[in-house]
Amino acid sequence: MMNKDAKIFIAEHEGMIGAALIRYLKTAGFDNLITKSLSQLDLTNQNDVRKFFLREEPEYVFLATAEEGGILANIAYSADLIYTNLQIQANLIHFAWEAKVKKLLFLGSSCIYPKFCPQPMNEEALLTGSLEPTNEAYAIAKIAGIKMCQAHNKQHDTNFISVIPTNIYGPRDNFDLKTSHVIPALIRKFHEAKAGKKGEVTIWGTGTPRREFLYVDDFVDACLFLMNNYNQPGIINVGYGKDISIKELALMIKEVTEFDGKLIFDETKPDGMPNKLLDVSKMSALGWRPKINLREGLGRTYEWFKKKLSLKKKALPKKYNTL
Repeated sequence: MMNKDAKIFIAEHEGMIGAALIRYLKTAGFDNLITKSLSQLDLTNQNDVRKFFLREEPEYVFLATAEEGGILANIAYSADLIYTNLQIQANLIHFAWEAKVKKLLFLGSSCIYPKFCPQPMNEEALLTGSLEPTNEAYAIAKIAGIKMCQAHNKQHDTNFISVIPTNIYGPRDNFDLKTSHVIPALIRKFHEAKAGKKGEVTIWGTGTPRREFLYVDDFVDACLFLMNNYNQPGIINVGYGKDISIKELALMIKEVTEFDGKLIFDETKPDGMPNKLLDVSKMSALGWRPKINLREGLGRTYEWFKKKLSLKKKALPKKYNTL
C-alpha cells in the first residue's frame, strides 16, 4: 500500500491518463507528487532521465506516457512510434531500478495480442500469434516494455507491474484527426459536420470491427487499485468487459453530438483487428469493477470537447480558431 506521504512520479502528467491520475491521487490524499512537463524533462534523453531519478528519488512511478495514435498514425509514423517508445520505456524502467523505486506501473496496450486472438483476449495469449500489421511497431515497443519490467523483476527483484488497458477515452483525449483514436476522431467529425451543416460523415472501414472502451476515470481508479493490491510479474488486463461494433459506436456518438446527417463507411480503408475484447476475469477476481457506461462517458467527453473549443474561441483571434 502506498503511504499518503509517498513520493510519486507521474510520467507524463499533462496527457489524458496522467492528468486524471493527478486528480485522483490528490482526491485520495496524496500530495507529494512529482510532475515534469515534456519541456522540463525529455524522457527520451538517457542522461536527463538518470539525473532526474538520482535527484528526485521517487518511491512510486506511474509510467503513463507513450507516443501513440489510431490506425492512420500507426501506418504513417511506425518508425517514430517504435523508436520513441523504446527510448522512453528503457530510460524510465532502467533508472527506476537504479533509483530503488519501490513499485512501477507500466501501461501496455491491448494491441499486444495476436490479430486473430480468441475472444475475449486473456493474458496468456501474449506472443501466441502474429500481430495486426497496422499497429505492429507500436505493439512490439509495448511488448518490449512488458518484458523489460519482467526481466528487472526476475534479475533485480523489483516490483514492476504491467497493466494492459483496453481503449481509453475521455477529457483531454487527442482530437487531432491525423493521430487520434476512433472516439475522439468521431466526436470531432460529427461536431464539425453539424457546425458546418454537412449532410454526411465518412468513417474509415466497414464498421464491423468490435472494440471495447473504458472511460479514463475508471481506468485511473483501476491503476490506483492495482498499485495498492497487485504485486505479480504477470500482465493484467483492465477493461469494461463488453464490446461494441464501430458502426454502433458511430451511431451512439451521432446521437450524443445531435448530428442529423447520414454515415458513409469507406470500405477502401483498413479496419484493423476484427475484434478486441479483453478477458477481465483476473481483474474482476481482485474485486474491481468499472462504474461509468459508454453512453455516459461519451456525453462527458463531448461536453469537455465543446468547453475546450469555447475557451479557445475566447482566447484566440478569429483566424486561429482551430483545434
